Formats: sequence, structure tokens, C-alpha cells
Amino acid sequence: MQLLFAQPLITTSSAHLVSLGLCAAYVGSLYLSKNARIKFSHGHAKGSLNGPNGYDERGRDHPDVIRARLVAVSIATVLCCLGVFGVIFYHIGADWKNLGIATKATALRLGLHLSFSSSTIDVLPHLVVPFLFFGPLFASYLGGQLPGQRYWTWQRNVAERFFGIMGLRTYWVGPITEEIVFRACVLSVYHLSGASRYRMIFLGPLTFGLAHVHHAWETFNRYGRNVAAAKRAIFSSIFQFAYTTLFGFLASFLFLRTGSIFPPITAHIFCNTIGVPELTWELRRYPKQKKAIIIAYLIGIAGFVYTLLPWTKTNDNFYWAQDGDPRHSSAKY
Repeated sequence: MQLLFAQPLITTSSAHLVSLGLCAAYVGSLYLSKNARIKFSHGHAKGSLNGPNGYDERGRDHPDVIRARLVAVSIATVLCCLGVFGVIFYHIGADWKNLGIATKATALRLGLHLSFSSSTIDVLPHLVVPFLFFGPLFASYLGGQLPGQRYWTWQRNVAERFFGIMGLRTYWVGPITEEIVFRACVLSVYHLSGASRYRMIFLGPLTFGLAHVHHAWETFNRYGRNVAAAKRAIFSSIFQFAYTTLFGFLASFLFLRTGSIFPPITAHIFCNTIGVPELTWELRRYPKQKKAIIIAYLIGIAGFVYTLLPWTKTNDNFYWAQDGDPRHSSAKY
């Protein structure tokens, strides 16, 4: 039996249920453990949930909560991968002789391999997103904040930022586990149902956006549990849902286009590092370089559009078979 199958293994309805189950498993893991749950005191109007403010409260940035959640999402990610394996193993025949096939088929669909070109690791797919952020990078250059510049230090900008407890969550465990679950696992399940690549790109990331909505509860509690706090929680959740979904479109494209989970992971880490572009603030901070900043943003957008397809083209990728590939006209799942 081959690692690719001639017919879809599951129905679209089953794919929806499995993807929602994967999302629920990941987000639910944040609340199963007592140590991972956030805690609010009654009567608290407003303030930090993580510092010595006189209240027995623990927000999502509390070190103990972060540590517990890192363990929780790591376990959940492994279970989600096993869930995809279970779907494949069950539908090709739950027989021990098919164990090796199911394992290899799962690893293939999860993109747990580096992409290669001419016997070297292909770095171009990892550079597409940094190109898009050429404008913010130029603004950082103006502020002397890039490596080697006057306001950049190894201790503050690397050691403390990336290897402290919050850095482990924001730049390592978070991006890696989220991409494996919400990109590799969710999209592989939809692919097993015969979903088109366009449906996977534009519908699959909705679960990723929904997975961030639960932060609204902490926002509501942090800012006073009143009407103003509710409005703040709603608007912040809408904004977070919007930009995480938009990023999900791009990350899904990178995953399907390359057949590897690593370009989405590096893109996620890079975006978390740079943050949401703040063009208006940058223009106010550097008024003498307004034209240069705008040009840098336009260069980044144009470069991103120009490089997106050629730099992400990957041979022997069943998710996105190229013209001339015999699989291009014959779907495999």
C-alpha cells in the first residue's frame, strides 16, 4: 500500500469534527491542570494579574502558569499528532502490518521533514515573510535596534528575550506547537477528506483564530468585569481573531506549498519577534524619514508578492503538485 491513497479516507463532516476536536484538545489543555488555569480575585477592579499587587491572582503571564501551560500544550500537540495517526491507521485497516505505513503516511502529511533543493536545505521559503516585513525592519534600523547597532545587546535582545520563561512560550513552544496542531494536523485531516487547497488555505485557519478567543475572559477580568471591560475584551478578541486568521492564511499557504511544517514555524517565530507593524507610530517617531519608511514598506510588499510563488515552489510535494508532475492531474490523498 502506498503512502498516498486514491480516494479520500474521511468525509468532509468528519474532517470538521476532527479539526474542532484538535482545536479543543489544544485549548482545553490550558485549563485541565490546576496550575495552568488563570485565577482572579473577587472585587478586584483593575491591575496586573502577575505582580505583587496584593491580590491572589495569576494571569497568563504568571511564571507558574506559563510553565504549566508549556507542558500542557506540548502533551496536547503529541496527542493531536497521534490523533492524525489514528485516523489514518483506522481507515487503512487497523492491522499491525499497516503500522509502518500509517506512521510514514502521518509523518509525510505533517510535514515533519526539511525541504531540500539540489542536495542542500532550501532556505528561500523561510525568507518570504521576512521580506514582507522589510518596512518594520527598516524602522528598527533607524532606531538602532538591529544586531550590531548601538541599542542592541546580546543579553537583552537575545538571552533575556528568547530564553526567559516568557520567551520560551512566545518564540519557541507556542509557535512550534501551534503550527504543528493548527497547520500540520488540521490541514492534513482536511486533505484526507479531499478538500481543495483553496478551501484548506481559507477555511482551515478559522480554527486557529477561534483558538485565541478564550483570551477575552482574562481581559474581561483584568479590566474590571464591567461594561467597559466587556467592550475591551470583545474588541481585542475581534482584532486578535482577525490577525491570527490572516496569518493562518499565509502559514497554511506556506505549509501546503512546501509540504513542510518548518517554513510556517519560522514565519510564526519571526512574526512574534517583529510584532504587528506600526506604520503610523514609526512615521511619527521618524518624521524626517517618512518617505523612506513608506518606500521600505512598499518594497517589502512588492518583494513578498514577487517571491511568494517562486521561493516556495517545492518539488515532489503532493500537497501542491506542480505542472508536469503526474500527480497534478490525478488527485492523491
